[in-house]
Amino acid sequence: MIINTGGRTDTVQYYSDWLLNRFKEGFVYSRNPFYPTKITRYELNPKVVDCVIFCSKNYEPILDRINEITDKFNTYFFYTITAYEKDIEPNVPTIEKSIETLLKLEKIIGKNRLAWRYDPILLTQKYTIDYHLKTFENMSESLSNHIDRCIFSFVEMYKKLSLNMPELKAISENDKIILAKGLGEIAQRYNIQLQTCATEYDFEEFGIHHSGCITLDILGQANNIKFKTLKHNGMRKNCNCIESRDIGFYDTCPNGCKYCYANSTPKKAIENYKLHNPNSPILFGEIKKDDIIQKGNQKSFIDKPETIQNLKLF
Repeated sequence: MIINTGGRTDTVQYYSDWLLNRFKEGFVYSRNPFYPTKITRYELNPKVVDCVIFCSKNYEPILDRINEITDKFNTYFFYTITAYEKDIEPNVPTIEKSIETLLKLEKIIGKNRLAWRYDPILLTQKYTIDYHLKTFENMSESLSNHIDRCIFSFVEMYKKLSLNMPELKAISENDKIILAKGLGEIAQRYNIQLQTCATEYDFEEFGIHHSGCITLDILGQANNIKFKTLKHNGMRKNCNCIESRDIGFYDTCPNGCKYCYANSTPKKAIENYKLHNPNSPILFGEIKKDDIIQKGNQKSFIDKPETIQNLKLF
């Protein structure tokens, strides 16, 4: 199975001590966001966890100790660096600082396990198409030799976004084509493999791949392992990613990004962050009397996992 540490919150930036404690103790509890009394226990053991996925906007807090996980587990890292400043991402490091941290991370884990996420792409009076293309080119020049690939997506216009971002402009079909063409040309100049994320659009004509962000092929090549051939339905609509289990929780990321889908409001996330206990087996809150704890269904997808595990030990 695949464990995802950063799909619901920025665990690395704000909960690194908790995350490292969970891997040290060898298990973690994950509360079901739709059925709050249901909790699943996952064993953090390389025999049943094929790969650990990270996704963050700031890896600085865990750089000195990330080897505690990478030495034992197969891993893959997504580093989100966008064009936005504090008006959109209040608590995210600057582009310059983020690139500096990414280069440090790459020296530790290698570029084959590190992908840059430039998403979501949104438009405002300030963040225009030209702004995106110029920023993307500057960033591509700095990152081209240090990443496995780059993934981008267009912002989803869901209801709460219109409340959090009244300045947001709708992205037309023509806007998407102009952006895709421009991003594709830039990526090709810097030899960056560019792909879309969970989109119905096909931009292959611009050199942009239509694939999953987390596929067994990608994880296998990055970690030099071979997975079994599996059929799966993806994680959501238009998604080709292999299914994973997230150990985070919604409404707990203090980054304050206006476009965030994982927080109902920035205020609620900050309030919840204050209730975090780094020594708890669960990210947010405590185990309650009426909670139902069940064991997760954990099966390895690796072809001949016992052989892979023996190699990992050496």
